[in-house]
Amino acid sequence: MTTPTLDRTSGTTSILSLRGVTKSFGAVAALTDISLDVAAGEVVAIVGDNGAGKSTLVKILSGVHLPDAGTIEFDARPVSIPNPTSALNLGIATVFQDLALCDNLNVIENLFLGQELRPARLDDIAMEVRSWELLRQLSAKIPSVRIPIASLSGGQRQTVAIARSLLGDPKVIILDEPTAALGVAQTAEVLNLVERLRERGLGVIMISHNMADVQAVADRVVVLRLGRNNGDYKVGTVTPEEIIAAITGATDNAVTRRTSQVDLRSIQPTTLPDGTTEPAEYPTDKEVDR
Repeated sequence: MTTPTLDRTSGTTSILSLRGVTKSFGAVAALTDISLDVAAGEVVAIVGDNGAGKSTLVKILSGVHLPDAGTIEFDARPVSIPNPTSALNLGIATVFQDLALCDNLNVIENLFLGQELRPARLDDIAMEVRSWELLRQLSAKIPSVRIPIASLSGGQRQTVAIARSLLGDPKVIILDEPTAALGVAQTAEVLNLVERLRERGLGVIMISHNMADVQAVADRVVVLRLGRNNGDYKVGTVTPEEIIAAITGATDNAVTRRTSQVDLRSIQPTTLPDGTTEPAEYPTDKEVDR
């Protein structure tokens, strides 16, 4: 199957660029020769079936795993991401699917957990002011920053997790399945947050299985299949059916392979000496494979 590529004649400069990234765990090749580009103010959706390598790619970008091969460039310079702290220092923040929030703590305490403001002692007022600033930037609908996380809806919790990722002023934010297990209203709320991130000029990588969400907010869709790139589409020029076909490999079968290798129109009937014609003989699968 021929991998579609994006026409980048617009001259957009990528904040984050991956080339030839490969990662194996023992005999299992999780990623093979992966390429990815993310520009400022762009939402790139990464889609793929279970086992396609999405989680491994996220963990490489967030500093959990080191790639076995390939290069990563950030702001046009080669970088290494050996640990999560290095990712944050570079300007790559990740919001994992489990959100990593403490239900018994309030919004402020979750936002600043592990990075509290304490010039001399804990500065509650400064942290509350900063919390409201972050939430207003996202147009968040949270009644109070003093209420426990346990009392918030799924969409509001996702808002807090995203706001926490903005504390370090990142340039790229990775959202791992941000709308998973959310209702319709909460999903719309989270998608609005993604729009706000793009408006702020951040590069956003969104891992998702939901084609409707992808079509709603993404600028590009990158398809992974069996640990390899299997498509790079510009949203608006591709249908959900085409994306699903790339995810499942529905267009990669014996019929399409045969058609791509043999031009059936060039096969003509054979004219015999007596003027009669003999039906054309089409190649078998084995002949095509050779």
